[in-house]
Amino acid sequence: MNELELVDRLRLMKGVSGIGDDCAVYRPKAGEDLLLKTDQLIEGVHFRKTMRPAMIGERALARALSDIAAAGGHPRCCLLALAFPRTKSERWILALFRGLLNLATTTGTVLVGGDVAHDDKVHCSVMVVGAVKRGKALTRAGARLGDHLYVSGKLGKPWDQKIEPRLALGRKLLGKATACIDLSDGLSLDLHRLCKESRAAAQLEHIPMVRGASLERALHGGEDYELLFTLPPHVKPPAGTTRIGTIVAGTAGAVWFAAKKLAPRGYDHFA
Repeated sequence: MNELELVDRLRLMKGVSGIGDDCAVYRPKAGEDLLLKTDQLIEGVHFRKTMRPAMIGERALARALSDIAAAGGHPRCCLLALAFPRTKSERWILALFRGLLNLATTTGTVLVGGDVAHDDKVHCSVMVVGAVKRGKALTRAGARLGDHLYVSGKLGKPWDQKIEPRLALGRKLLGKATACIDLSDGLSLDLHRLCKESRAAAQLEHIPMVRGASLERALHGGEDYELLFTLPPHVKPPAGTTRIGTIVAGTAGAVWFAAKKLAPRGYDHFA
């Protein structure tokens, strides 16, 4: 199967539109801000060589969609740049696309183009275009003193567990949450980032954990892909979320738990 044949096969799949030209054309609606997110999934860094191709494709899109959720946005379309060894079969390649497109279909995301190439290992780079009402996107910078700190689910998940982008929750938080971030690199590191951007500190009081997880994993492990967000004390939190702390005065980025200052020790590619 060559590149032209692959494009022809993809045109027949659900969740694909407009591929085949040099550029995809996307026209946003009036009154929208665009949300642009790119994310990489690299063999040996983000996943093991033995991972099923459908899961690779699904995770590649899910990671980027999680950031769209953190902004409170609707995903609109995506691009995929894929590199893989020449030894990968046609069946393997199509299975990867099916994994990505299954999630794309359920989240209203359309694959509109991309690029394919050969490399010594698998490398997926996904770019998602989302949209949100103009001026309403959630950011990391809005938390204020006294805000309550919440998380959308339990922490400490196995690194290769299925990712469920919290898109519906993100949209529910619009106009309510003061700040939001997705937990991809670990609670201690991502909360540090939120507090630093908000020029505030945080006091953690409770860490909800999945069964079998250690406190170390829940605080620093990463790959949870839950939403971490702040609400003013008078705002009722969405059902299913858990309060874990409070935004407090202190050095920007400082996080306290069990009477100790937490080091931001989540996953860092440059550490």
